Formats: sequence, C-alpha cells, structure tokens
Amino acid sequence: MKKIIAFDFDGTLTCKDSFIAFLQATKGNLQIASALAFRPNMLIDYVKTKDRGALKARLLYSLLGDISQRELEILVKAFVTKTGKSLFRPDALAAWQEHDQPDRLRVIVTASPELLVGPFGRLIGADRVIGTRLKFSERGTLLPELTGLNCRGEEKMSRLREAFGEALDLEAAYGDTAGDTEMLAAAHQGHYRVFKQKP
Repeated sequence: MKKIIAFDFDGTLTCKDSFIAFLQATKGNLQIASALAFRPNMLIDYVKTKDRGALKARLLYSLLGDISQRELEILVKAFVTKTGKSLFRPDALAAWQEHDQPDRLRVIVTASPELLVGPFGRLIGADRVIGTRLKFSERGTLLPELTGLNCRGEEKMSRLREAFGEALDLEAAYGDTAGDTEMLAAAHQGHYRVFKQKP
C-alpha cells in the first residue's frame, strides 16, 4: 500500500491565500471591498459563526453571481495559467518533489475550493486534491453555499478517510494553521510551518 503524504495548500505550499488571489485577479480589490461593505451581514454572520466556508461561498457568489460551473472553471483555468507556480514557496516545492516516489501518494488537502485548487494540483503533479466543495444548482449555476462542510480541522481527516478508507495510514502531513492540527496529529510525521521561503 502506498504511503499518503498530505499537504495543506494556502500558506504551506503557497505564500498567500489562493482564493483571495483569485478574487483579486478576477474582480479586483475595490469590488471585493464593495461586496463586503454593501453586504455587512456576511461579516456579521462570520463573526457569530466563525464559518469561513460560508463566508467564502457568499463572497464568491456576491462577486460572480449565478455563474455557471463551466464559466467558473474557465476563469479558474485562466487564473492558474497566468499565475503558474508564482504563488508557491520554493522550499515547499522542493519537499513536494522529494516525495515524488513510486511508493507514495501526494495529496493536497485544503479549505480553499477544490474547483480552484484542482488545476494547481495538476500543475505540480498531485495524485489527489481534496478541498471545500462549492454548491451548484440543478441547472449548473453557482449558489452562495457549500456542498458539505468547509474542509478544515477534523473535516480534513473525514475527507481523507472518505478518499482512502477508514484504515487511513497517514505517513506525513504539512500544515501552517490550527485548521491543520488534526491532520498533523494523525500523521506519523507532522510538520508545522516548516516552509519559510517566498517566491
């Protein structure tokens, strides 16, 4: 059985939040600020619930509206193509490459939308990308909510077990926030904030 190596994405493999970078590239800081200013309930609800996933889903919807999944994927592809590896930490990529072994599976486990991080995963050769799932309507348009839970904390472990079975044996994990605590604790080798380099 292959060893599973799990990497958090934002702040671990990358130097900044990919979701925010995508919104900035797609809509710009002014529109992001306006969306938050004119929809204060988004921030009020976040302060009450601390649900980052719900905030992301509502912010994305407020900026893009009921865009189709296909159109959103096109926007993401353009962003990833333009961005390339510029968000990645060199020392994190070096560690990622060290795990490129026949007996290992390299998995990205992230709270950012799976739809967004998936193409970055393919860019660097990830065997699997596990992330927060955006919700789409029956006609395929974006909704201001998620399918399932935000992929952080214990949900990262739940999603890993969903992907690889209840008898999950996590060889190593890399993370940089409290949202990675459970994943790091479950791994034989847990690495917390070990990557420091900036692109």
